[in-house]
Amino acid sequence: MKTLLLWDIDGTLLSSAGAGLRALTVALSREFGIDGSLDGIDWAGRTDRFIVRQILQKYSLPASDEMFNRYLDGYVAALPDELLRAGSSVLPGIPALLQRVAEDPSIAQGLLTGNIRRGAETKLGFHGLWDYFTFGAFANDAEFRNELGPHALRRATETTGFGFAPDQVWVIGDTPHDIACGKAIGARTLAVATGHHTWAELEAHQPTAIRSNLSDVDSVWRTFHE
Repeated sequence: MKTLLLWDIDGTLLSSAGAGLRALTVALSREFGIDGSLDGIDWAGRTDRFIVRQILQKYSLPASDEMFNRYLDGYVAALPDELLRAGSSVLPGIPALLQRVAEDPSIAQGLLTGNIRRGAETKLGFHGLWDYFTFGAFANDAEFRNELGPHALRRATETTGFGFAPDQVWVIGDTPHDIACGKAIGARTLAVATGHHTWAELEAHQPTAIRSNLSDVDSVWRTFHE
């Protein structure tokens, strides 16, 4: 194997059209009886556990494991309906890219996402993309995104039997946090401006490469092989 791709989900593989935040709002009401907003929560590029901690603090709820689990269980339960209502969609070029990787034995691909594993499976499964990924790192592994990379690399090695050098790894994401996460493990980074950050905002963090979107599959493919 020559290359490992580690994908972010929200804003990179798909647009959930706010379904995740709405599911968190629904869970806040159902689990704790709080009909409040999530205004002021720092969520873009953060992990689910990081986001939930902020919400618990905002509403003066104890940040215990029991509360985290209760809230995240409620979130996962609410997510399918919110995805259906939101008009969630797969982003341009993604199906073709994932399929091309799946057909190339020299490339492995996994997830490097701030979603908890069940949330990732729900979102990707909704669009028929979950089966493209046999390993990954999730918010279950660490609360801070920069700590997720080593988990993804370890699982990539366990799954493929191959140890990837840093320059063989690409982290693909739509936020500065994705870029920083990739740099934390010495990986190359592909930033894509399909989320809430502009080209200029992403470029300021000096990714290896940047695209407005991934619709030009051949061009993106050449980037992965540089």
